[in-house]
Amino acid sequence: MNKQHPEYDALHQISRHAQVLTGISHILEWDQETKMPQDGGQIRSEQLKILAGIIHKEKTSKKFATALTKLIDIKSGKIVGNGLTTPQKSSVKAWRNDFVKDTALPASFVEEFTRLTSQAQLVWRNAKSQNCFQHFAPFLDKIIAMTRRKADLLGYKNHPYDALLDLYEPDITTKEVDKLFTDLRKSITGLVKKISASPEINDSFLFGSFDHDKQIEFSKLILDAMGYTSNRGRLDFSAHPFSSASHPTDSRITTRIHPTSLMSNISVCLHEGGHALYEMGLPEEHYGSPLGEAISLAVHESQSRWWETYIGQSDSFWKHYFPLLKKHFKGKLDSVAFEDFYQALNKVQPSLIRVEADEVTYPLHVILRFELEKSLIEGSLSVRDVPEAWNAKMKELLGIVPPNNSEGCLQDVHWSFGAFGYFPTYTLGNMYAAHLFGAFEKEHPDWKARVAAGDLLFIKTWLHKNIHQYGRQYTSKELLKKVTGTPFTAEAYSNYLNRKYKSLYSFK
Repeated sequence: MNKQHPEYDALHQISRHAQVLTGISHILEWDQETKMPQDGGQIRSEQLKILAGIIHKEKTSKKFATALTKLIDIKSGKIVGNGLTTPQKSSVKAWRNDFVKDTALPASFVEEFTRLTSQAQLVWRNAKSQNCFQHFAPFLDKIIAMTRRKADLLGYKNHPYDALLDLYEPDITTKEVDKLFTDLRKSITGLVKKISASPEINDSFLFGSFDHDKQIEFSKLILDAMGYTSNRGRLDFSAHPFSSASHPTDSRITTRIHPTSLMSNISVCLHEGGHALYEMGLPEEHYGSPLGEAISLAVHESQSRWWETYIGQSDSFWKHYFPLLKKHFKGKLDSVAFEDFYQALNKVQPSLIRVEADEVTYPLHVILRFELEKSLIEGSLSVRDVPEAWNAKMKELLGIVPPNNSEGCLQDVHWSFGAFGYFPTYTLGNMYAAHLFGAFEKEHPDWKARVAAGDLLFIKTWLHKNIHQYGRQYTSKELLKKVTGTPFTAEAYSNYLNRKYKSLYSFK
């Protein structure tokens, strides 16, 4: 618990009210993607617009500003409140940074942007199902125009994309991401070249007809073992899987059942379950303050990819779960040996869909989106040319071209809700996870044996102790150094991929 401080507590209460309203907004958005009747979109966009305006006014109100100025000089960022603890000082600094960003955006802009993106999500969904980019293009044009204005309003030093990236991963710049991704592209393309020259792995037994209900039952079995409990969460279906939390006691996830792929839903549930556990692990007593919020989307993504790949695609995990999988889908995998299953699970093959991509080629999908987003925001790429540009980059990075836009530039929901600057956090999250995993292995050198025995809760405990409990007390890079003792680099991630897949594919 934080030491009592009247002025800090007063600010926390004001902020908590805004966070409750934000939670209501999250529930409306969750409902829009899962349960809302098809014809409810128009009124839902109006509801979200009005609520976004109310939340923005709360966060930028004179009452909030007055309470904040008692603790920090808003212009300089210098702490002026006496008697604050170190975590409280971190919280006040984060509040001030958020306030500066929030006040940079007029309420009318926030309301209009929310209305536009709420409508755009429904248009995107229909455009994707009908393979008609032209239906979505006018909305994307408006979103990009407003996003450029948002970047100008927020301000930036070197590139407008910096202002957008800062909304999701405040501790890094476009220039830094460029360097990280350029080096990673070189490392991954070299690895893919070696894998392509190796004998192809047979994964045909992972595809076919697998009972819908049994797939969900098996995923719930894993989620329960991870510590994702039904009294604080629920699993539903949506066109694009996501995690949505309104409070540590209400952290929901969605999945989708691939028509022919057994592992798709399992991977999704591991991934979204990792996100949800982060939200569940945030300290309830700090709800409504930065100390009760996730640090950034890249740190968030480190949690989801941690569970999906570092645990969920490990041989240790499947030493326990493969016999259960065989039993669950009796007659489907009876003749499959464990080693064949493990290799199939980690097969590397360039594919069209980001969320279905293997662990090695996945970052190339993110690099593609990052490069297109930069071009759209700076104006060197027009919306009408997106499908052609997308296909060209798919050919360049992955050696394949989508047969249609539904499997190409329309596959992701993110642009429809205006989340430019979001995509880089997916690969940064992989990098962060690798950096953190080294510290986990040092503390738990027996982790493989414990996971092979079906024990997963100690992993959740470690993540809570080292990451979840701190909220936004530290920046991403500060936390990475605190946990590992070394500054963040991408070295651990590249080493992990090369080590794992060199062993799997038996090349030098």
